[in-house]
Amino acid sequence: MKAVVIQGYGGPEVLELRDVPDPVPGPEDLLIDIRATAVNRGDLLQRMGLYSQPGPVPEHEILGLEYAGEVATVGERVEGFAPGDRVMGIVVGGGYAEKIAVHHRMAAQVPEAVELIDAAAIPEAFMTAHDALVQTRIGAGESVLIHAAGSGVGTAAVQIAAVLGATPIMGTAGSAEKLDRARELGLEIGICYRDEDFVECAMAATGGRGADVILDFIGAKYLERNVAALAQCGRMVVIGMLGGIAAELNIAMLLAKRAEIRGTVLRPRPLEEKIAATKAFETAVVPHIASGRVKPVVDRVYSIDEVAEAHEYMATNQNFGKIVLSLG
Repeated sequence: MKAVVIQGYGGPEVLELRDVPDPVPGPEDLLIDIRATAVNRGDLLQRMGLYSQPGPVPEHEILGLEYAGEVATVGERVEGFAPGDRVMGIVVGGGYAEKIAVHHRMAAQVPEAVELIDAAAIPEAFMTAHDALVQTRIGAGESVLIHAAGSGVGTAAVQIAAVLGATPIMGTAGSAEKLDRARELGLEIGICYRDEDFVECAMAATGGRGADVILDFIGAKYLERNVAALAQCGRMVVIGMLGGIAAELNIAMLLAKRAEIRGTVLRPRPLEEKIAATKAFETAVVPHIASGRVKPVVDRVYSIDEVAEAHEYMATNQNFGKIVLSLG
């Protein structure tokens, strides 16, 4: 099969589309013909040697944290799937390839109305967003501040928060254009971080209470201001580290607010935990995707042989939603 393999660590030039052996599925696995995948921040970090794939280093290091495709074969202990089924899911790696073998409980059915090219924009973004919001125990009527609201996970989080009845739904982005597009998905208060203070905006939008929930992709750079923006008993989940990994924090402010800060990541979790996250997503989110109330947001589609260009584009931070790679 064709796959994108890392030839050493570095810039996009280390990505090589080449022939590698087909994966060998086990008795509980699905062998899937991948039709599309998507580019994630983790792919760029792994390409640079900064985000290793869990487990032993494979003979061929293939990027890709998600896939959408069709079931080619099913293992002898697999139930609930048949050849030809359209499926999607997250993986620890290997999504930039024509085929992949996955545990059948890690696969979710693609709704009939969703094209596979669009389905590739769903798994990582929507599972991450849903899992993070579940951890905050967010309830109807609670306020939420979503950083990077124009990112793949951000656009998913805005929509899921709306389904859960959160209000106001606040979000940051680097341009008015991204905020306008996010409003079409359910964003109520748009904050351009280049010329607005998100703490002041969050306080103003909530009558001085602050945000009940914050989803943060920035990390160190925003830590203290995020705590300042939280309401009493507010909960924050840190999903990314775009703004660094080390920061000082006023612990007195954290204690006074009785606030909660959690970190989350899907990739290195044990299989059973990822299966649980997949099933929760399939139960709570997929029906809304099927109805059209929630939708994947695709910024651009590249062919798999344009993978270097796709990585270069993601590095510019210009995308709104997901960058998809088509495998034909």
